[in-house]
This record gives sequence, structure tokens and C-alpha cells, in this order.
Amino acid sequence: MSEGTMQRRAQREEREQRAKRRNRVLVCAAAVPVMLVAAGCSSDSGSGDSTDKAGKAAASASASPSPTVEAAAYGKLPEPCKVVSKKTLEDLVPKDKSGKEGKSDDISTRAGCSWNSLDNNGVKGSQFRWLNVSLLRFESDVTRGPADKLAQEYYEKQVQDAQAAEGAKGVESEPVPGTGDQATAVHYDLKKKEGTFKQQTVVARVENVVVTVDYNGAGLAGDKTPSADELLKDAKKAAAEAVAAVSEANGAGGGKAGGAPSKSPSKSPSKSPSKSPSKPASEGASDEPSKGASTSPSKKSA
Repeated sequence: MSEGTMQRRAQREEREQRAKRRNRVLVCAAAVPVMLVAAGCSSDSGSGDSTDKAGKAAASASASPSPTVEAAAYGKLPEPCKVVSKKTLEDLVPKDKSGKEGKSDDISTRAGCSWNSLDNNGVKGSQFRWLNVSLLRFESDVTRGPADKLAQEYYEKQVQDAQAAEGAKGVESEPVPGTGDQATAVHYDLKKKEGTFKQQTVVARVENVVVTVDYNGAGLAGDKTPSADELLKDAKKAAAEAVAAVSEANGAGGGKAGGAPSKSPSKSPSKSPSKSPSKPASEGASDEPSKGASTSPSKKSA
């Protein structure tokens, strides 16, 4: 074989090798878009699944029920100056049968009435009596809790305040059974320049309403000091009538002294109330209708 023939064969083989390499490059280049398309389809499918899951989660969340709280049992208060019977008023404050209604921004949540009586016997002295009834009703609140629980917390605070009254001497407390769902009586002496005042405070809760009765008496200008036991007995009677009036105003209790029993369990009144005060349910019921302190006869007498 001649040298020229061998050279031509070598050139032809080299051309064939270059052609094979070009074909391989074209095949790979054609395969790349197919792979990208496949990858793109896979990515779209995953995104769709995530979107569906997110949509289902949002729908489930929107379908969840909103927080709720049990509605208050009692929706109104009675007329405060009529919660104590005329007969009882004749015994407790014989010189004042009409009473003076306290100011309130909302009488459906807060109300009160007070009476004062000065029986002046001239040189023989005089007998002073003061009676005050405060009513506070709570509404249920999603953030704070059910109305009866809020009322119970306020009831405990009222008892604490009575036990810590400024200037009180010989403070004693006792449960008052049969008056509302729970009731406590706090009694003590208050010595003033006019005489010694025998203070009686009865705090009672019936459902979502707290009733506070303050009653005190004193013998002035040399008259004898009234019996603390008799005053306490009278204060308990007034509290029982006030509690019954609350229940009756809401179509419950039928006028019974004890009022309607609560469906929710309550703490025993014989136990010492919690020392941590709590806020009332609403602004309209943020303060008690009266401060519950005894009133000086110099300010109350006509």
C-alpha cells in the first residue's frame, strides 16, 4: 500500500471520529431540556400539594369555634330602697323609712340605698342607727371568666375589707348559713368622740350578685350602747331580705330568704377568704356602691 493511500485512510478515520463526537454532544444537548421539563413538573406538583394543605389548614382554623363562657344567671337588680321590708326598716331605722338611693351609672349592675335614724331623747341621750345596702352584679367575660366566679372573688374581697377596717376593735367573723350561696358576717367596735359604735357587716353572694349590708348603732349623749348581738341579728335579717329581693327580681327564689342556690360549687363561707383581691368584671361594676364604713351621726343627723 502506498504512502498516499495510508494518509488518506488516516484522514478519513479522523473525520469519522470527529463526526461521532458531534453526534454525542447533540444527543446530550437534546436530553437536557427533557430533564429540566421533568424537574419542573415535579416542582409544580409539590407546590400544588403545599398550597392544598395550607388551604385545608386555614379552612379548619376558620371552622374552629370561638371561645365561650357560661352566661350570667341574673341579669338585673331590684330597686335598692325596696330590698328591705317596711317592717324590718321600722325595727332597724325607725326614724327613716324612705332611704336615700345611691348614685350609679348603671342601676342594672350597681345600686345601693342608705337609711339613718337618730332617736333624740333630750337630756336622756339618743340612739343612732345607720343602715346601708349595696348591690353589685357581674357579667360573664371571656377573658376573666364566668360571672358567678367573678362575684365570688369580689365577695371574698368585701369580707377582707370589712375585717381590715381602720380603727376596728375586737374584729370577729362568722358564716351566715341560709343566705344566698355564701355569706359572712363581720362585726367589731369603732370608738369615736360621739361614742362607741357597734358595726355589723354582712356580705352575701347569690349567683352573680354580691350583697353587702352595713348596720351600726351607738348610744349618744350618755345613752346606753346598743347590744351588738341584737344589731347583728338585725343585720342578718336585712341581708336575707336583700338576697331574696335579688332572686325574686330575676324570677327565682320565690321570695325565700336564702335566695336561689347556685349551680356552680362555691367555697364554704366558714373558710377564711383568699387574700388576693381580684378585679371586677366590668368598668360599670369596678367599685362597690358604698364604702361600707360607719357614718358619723354628726353628718347623718338632721
